[in-house]
Amino acid sequence: MTNNDIFKKLRVALMLRDDDIIEILKLVDFNVSKSELGAFFRKEDHPNYRECGDQVLRNFLNGLVIHLRGSKEAPKFPGDVLSKKSDTPKNKPKSTKKPFQKHQPDISSVKYKNKPNQRKGQKKS
Repeated sequence: MTNNDIFKKLRVALMLRDDDIIEILKLVDFNVSKSELGAFFRKEDHPNYRECGDQVLRNFLNGLVIHLRGSKEAPKFPGDVLSKKSDTPKNKPKSTKKPFQKHQPDISSVKYKNKPNQRKGQKKS
């Protein structure tokens, strides 16, 4: 498993966007651009694919520890950070649908295509 695979799996598991990853890397004074970050997540056969080095992954993991746990001066509880992440409105799809209600059709006045007294071969009167 390559560093790129590990980076991709962490990104998906923690529901991180490019901006989030850039902020995490800035916590450990490691600057990376969005385009460079996108190159790490491309397929290996893509012309702009770039292999994620040990230094990038190491700095990301160190920044992730600070992001989740906080610093020694201001510790955080990791569960709070992750729950806040899942509660943010940008991650939740906005649903315009109404809650599910059981549909009960009105069957009091059923209209028939053919009247009951008509049979095949008979003329309409």
